[in-house]
Amino acid sequence: MKAILVDDETDGIRTLQKMLALHCPQVEVVATCANALVAKQQILAEHPDVVFLDIQMPGKTGLELLKELYPRDFEVVFVTAYNEYVLQALRFSAADYLLKPVDEDRLVEAVLRVEKRMEEGRKEEQSATLLHNLEKTGKPSEMRLCLPTFKGFIIVKLEEIVYCEAERSYTVFHLDNGKTITVSKPLLDYDGLLKDTPFLRVHKSFMVNLLHVREYQRGEGGFIIMSNGAEIEVSRRKKDVFLSKVKEVFRG
Repeated sequence: MKAILVDDETDGIRTLQKMLALHCPQVEVVATCANALVAKQQILAEHPDVVFLDIQMPGKTGLELLKELYPRDFEVVFVTAYNEYVLQALRFSAADYLLKPVDEDRLVEAVLRVEKRMEEGRKEEQSATLLHNLEKTGKPSEMRLCLPTFKGFIIVKLEEIVYCEAERSYTVFHLDNGKTITVSKPLLDYDGLLKDTPFLRVHKSFMVNLLHVREYQRGEGGFIIMSNGAEIEVSRRKKDVFLSKVKEVFRG
């Protein structure tokens, strides 16, 4: 697997190169680049399988570099310092990323995922989703969600999701077209990811898109009637939060 490392921090490149040599011998580093301009030249010349890319760099950013190389024929693993909004965009896109300082176990896992995607073939739709979401950083309601499935992945807009249902360690997404998508991640993961959006966990087994709520029936916790006719129970402890959030979402 041919790799190019892109980072304006020399120590970062040196450390990552050593870790790859030690823990990922299948990876051959064919070039290291300190800025996006050199990186573009090397990528076009070397045709790497994967680029380990720092997003925030002086001058041209990693995001701008990806735009110039779209559609791309290589995998990307982002290597970045913590930034809540950027990480949210990467998670929405189901993109691979490593936080600095890089953890060796996470590095090995990322390389294995890259190998798996290479075997399955290139997926430009995911690349386009990633670019879209990075442009929408800080605006999660406008992002698209990449849902990994048993066969690959499916891209959905948030407004297409009516509600999410916990099924053991899986999450079932119920869409407005009547289809369902089962993802091998727990509902808790999406509860955290979809904060600051119109989604709300109203029960241990259900998270609803408030924009698809059509009716609320009072009770100990009450019930919600969704746009697709589904009847969702509201837990007693979530009742006040639900009513307050509905007022907030539909204010004005």
